[in-house]
Amino acid sequence: QVQLVESGGGLVQAGGSLRVSCATSGFTFSFYSMAWFRQAPGKEREFVATISKDGRDTRYADSVKGRFTISRDNAKNTVHLQMNSLKFEDTAVYYCAAKSALLTFALSLRNTDYDYWGQGTQVTVSS
Repeated sequence: QVQLVESGGGLVQAGGSLRVSCATSGFTFSFYSMAWFRQAPGKEREFVATISKDGRDTRYADSVKGRFTISRDNAKNTVHLQMNSLKFEDTAVYYCAAKSALLTFALSLRNTDYDYWGQGTQVTVSS
């Protein structure tokens, strides 16, 4: 039914770039704000970036601001995270998440507010 499938993870050197993507199905994508969270081994899941249902508003964690860019394509039901100037500390499993926003444009940084989650894709930054 509802599916969020991340792709694009892999191994990259510090200072390099990577783009992870999330393909979705089974829900009305344009009615949901989307977000990326990440979880490193031994740590709790943390907010990375979010984008409004119409793509006109974004928010980022301070740790990635200026380096990462979230975007969405409502015609293809996909969301992307472009990651530049990667650091070792960015190593984590990156998760795509969707939050119902039919009656709101509000964005959330709280993982408990999100309705659907993908399985995650591993991003490993060496050195």
